[in-house]
Amino acid sequence: MSDSEAPPAVVPEGVSGARGLPQEALEIASGYAFAGPALDLGVLLWDGRCLPDARIRIPLPVLNRHGLVAGATGTGKTKTLQLIAEQLSVQGVPVFLADIKGDVSGISAPGVSNDKVLARAQEVHQEWTPTACPAEFYALGGMGKGIPVRATVTSFGPVLLSKVLQLNQTQEQSLGLIFHYADQKGLELFDLKDLRAVVTFLTSDEGKAELKGIGGLSPATAGVILRSLSAFEAQGMSPFFGEPEFDTSELLRTAPDGRGTVSVLELPEVQDKPQLFSTFLMWMLADLFHDLPEVGDIDKPKLVFFFDEAHLLFTGASKAFLESITQTVRLIRSKGVGVFFVTQTPKDVPADVLAQLGNRVQHALRAFTPDDQKALKATVKTFPHSAYDLEEVLTGIGTGEAVVTVLSEKGAPTPVAATRLRAPQSLMGPVDPAALDRAVQASPLYGRYAQAVDRESAYERLAARDAAAAQAGRAPAKGGGRAKEEPSVVEQVVGSGIFKSLARSMGTQIGREITRSLFGTARRRR
Repeated sequence: MSDSEAPPAVVPEGVSGARGLPQEALEIASGYAFAGPALDLGVLLWDGRCLPDARIRIPLPVLNRHGLVAGATGTGKTKTLQLIAEQLSVQGVPVFLADIKGDVSGISAPGVSNDKVLARAQEVHQEWTPTACPAEFYALGGMGKGIPVRATVTSFGPVLLSKVLQLNQTQEQSLGLIFHYADQKGLELFDLKDLRAVVTFLTSDEGKAELKGIGGLSPATAGVILRSLSAFEAQGMSPFFGEPEFDTSELLRTAPDGRGTVSVLELPEVQDKPQLFSTFLMWMLADLFHDLPEVGDIDKPKLVFFFDEAHLLFTGASKAFLESITQTVRLIRSKGVGVFFVTQTPKDVPADVLAQLGNRVQHALRAFTPDDQKALKATVKTFPHSAYDLEEVLTGIGTGEAVVTVLSEKGAPTPVAATRLRAPQSLMGPVDPAALDRAVQASPLYGRYAQAVDRESAYERLAARDAAAAQAGRAPAKGGGRAKEEPSVVEQVVGSGIFKSLARSMGTQIGREITRSLFGTARRRR
């Protein structure tokens, strides 16, 4: 080679056809040329052109380093979740998806070919084949189509319950004292009426001594908690709490052919209860954290958990709640679980949580108002240095396109890449309701969780004992007057002598077995 000849371009391993790429695009593509197993997101967009030989990918081992999928409404976030979930399933990784709008159930059915899908597949050099994923469908409290998901009040814990009751910080701390009291007395709180019985007792005249013994809980605060709890029940929230409690290890299942099961939590029936369903998602994540062993760095995640409408989780959250989220996200990675928060803009996620998200898929943002402009500038600042004008790119990319940066196999951020995403191979839309019903009832889990069970607990024991006493007849008032009026259910429940006797008879062994983790959640030994 003569001195005047330029050296040939070095083509990174795994970047096929890279010699034809512009130098800037080649540098970006080289950052995604991973040697190990990876998920294919799409191909590089550069200077307005789609470059199908420059594949944009995520290494499978880094998917437990968490991530963010963001973008304005209608930009394709749901399809991105579907695309990633399909490929994780193929790699044997179970996936959890929250289906808020009711359009994710199609992941269980093969996709339908049409001109738009085939055109996208041709653009990105994708071998598109209609493919269904193994799926299970769940519904909170059995409200909607799916296997019912319930939690006992004891395991849900005081911090998460305070979030759904919309208690302030002082009231949250007081509720924590009430849970501590129940734990110490060995009183199981299976459902809301059990908790109401405990609080009612503590706010009664005969419960004042107990109230003073648990950290100075004020009667006024206990009364506020009781009223909030009663209002919560009146809104129809009781079905979400009780037994059989959902075992979150069900989310780690794989199909007989080795593919990961996609667990879809159907939420259309509870769209009007955002505080409830977002907090329930956090309970599921905290419960997994509580039970799973440490595994360190592994070849592929045990589970990838997509947390949709993440802004609902953080809105109005107490300091303790935010600290628990941050700690959960930080520590659950070492247990093999990856968490992707899905929301409109990165500013919806607190900075301490955002700092822990290594993988980013940012769809288009709108910039119609001054607030939109501010959010756009803030989003651009969260990305590494880029060869793109990101403000221009983020407002100009179309549906099914995104700006991507992920962690490499060595844990370093990849170059920012504008990406045209691949088309999901499962059905992009809801399945037929009748087919969904059949899938739910055919599940081996349906018989385990379908029927609610109201086991005997504090409330039932007290009510039954007093009801028997009332049936046996009560002595008339002195002087031959009218018989004493039959006590109300609440009065029956809070009869202090019986209540205290029950607490002692149950002993403290149960209380010793209750261990509370992050968020104050608890789980018995399985």
